[in-house]
Amino acid sequence: MRSVVFGCCAGMVAMQSGFALAATGEEARIQELERQMQVLVGELKNRQGNIEALSRQVAILEGKIAENPKVGSGLDSVQDKEEIKTLVAQAMADQQKESPLSKFSFGGYGEIHANFNEGSVNGQSKDQIDIHRLVALVGYDFADWIKFRSEIELEHAFVDDDTKGELELEQAYVDFLLSDLANVRVGRVLTPVGRTNQHHEPTTFYSVERPNFDKYIIPSTWWSDGLGLFGNLAQNLSYEAYLVAGLDGSKFSSDGIRNGRIKDIPSLNDMAVTFRLDYYPFMGSASAWGRSLRLGGSFYQGGINNGVEGKDPGKSGDLTIYAADFGVRVSDLELKGAAAFEEIDGVHNLTGGVAEEIFGYYLEAGYHVMPEAWKTGKLQNSDAVVFARYDTQDTQHGMPAGVVANPDKDRQDWTFGLAFYPVPNLVLKADYQVLESEGADPDNAINLGIGWQF
Repeated sequence: MRSVVFGCCAGMVAMQSGFALAATGEEARIQELERQMQVLVGELKNRQGNIEALSRQVAILEGKIAENPKVGSGLDSVQDKEEIKTLVAQAMADQQKESPLSKFSFGGYGEIHANFNEGSVNGQSKDQIDIHRLVALVGYDFADWIKFRSEIELEHAFVDDDTKGELELEQAYVDFLLSDLANVRVGRVLTPVGRTNQHHEPTTFYSVERPNFDKYIIPSTWWSDGLGLFGNLAQNLSYEAYLVAGLDGSKFSSDGIRNGRIKDIPSLNDMAVTFRLDYYPFMGSASAWGRSLRLGGSFYQGGINNGVEGKDPGKSGDLTIYAADFGVRVSDLELKGAAAFEEIDGVHNLTGGVAEEIFGYYLEAGYHVMPEAWKTGKLQNSDAVVFARYDTQDTQHGMPAGVVANPDKDRQDWTFGLAFYPVPNLVLKADYQVLESEGADPDNAINLGIGWQF
């Protein structure tokens, strides 16, 4: 079974590598156009303000001229006309000046969740309302080819030693845009493994919580510090490739590699390489579904003997991840999915039930149900999607010789729900989760949420 799963995942990645586009190139261009549009709108507003101010000055001067009995012949009239010319010239000069704020870009996203579980722990309910995250995006353009981007996130509303709250710098990098084929990125980047890790804004997925695949298999949100290249190999094929700091294998557990992320000052003892390809095979197709079809493949390989500030744990080994994902929309039907297979070499050095192999995948179908007749007035840009998702995560898929897997770690989730978008960048969500495992089943859950992006 292990060889079959490995072969399937490796085959998927090989297929994507032959023909796959990371939305990086295309989406980066779209994001840059949106930023330039925002700047242009701001400049137009400033110019409108200058024009209105100039109009008021002209009206005042025209009033003075009308009151002056020497209009057209006296010295005062000449002076007033010269004053008008000066004001016009000044207004034109002001319009040519670039506002200092035009080099900045600002954005953000966030989400609030209410979670209700059909069970309790030691007689206590696990029901809660959680301001799950609030994120600020700040960018600055040093030049049209040198751009800084950052993402700062506050999780769970409050940070101290006794809460789950965290204040995190998830992205901070500088892009050097050299050509469509190859550009340089330096700093903290979102590790390009899987789809959700790089596209995790709440308006981009329909469930209240992210798929558990993107928690236990690919540990979103996962960032890495390093440098690399990105660009477009063809109009419909883009890539990212980085050399980055690795993970701390001593923090791996029976729940996977998630705790191995180093969030502050990672060691460079055992570095990793990672890349991603995305491919739109029918980008030039006459059909909308053909243009929407996206195939993606990801790879990660690196050592696990890394700690904070170079204080390495002395646990030698390697982690390799093969991942694939896809998305397509056929009329009102939307399909997406992802799969990943992980190999950990050196688990004999680790404790806590760490597996040699980890495997998971999910498949989701969504249907856009908002009638066109309802899209009028305030709801003219609205949408509604009903969806269903099957999600499986086996964090003890393959155990070392002589070690028995815990059936609780082989999980299967069904999620059914509705996402309503009154406007495209704000969503209201509700879903029901049936959570199962090969051992003891977790409690089923009802989730409500609101998310936004700007």
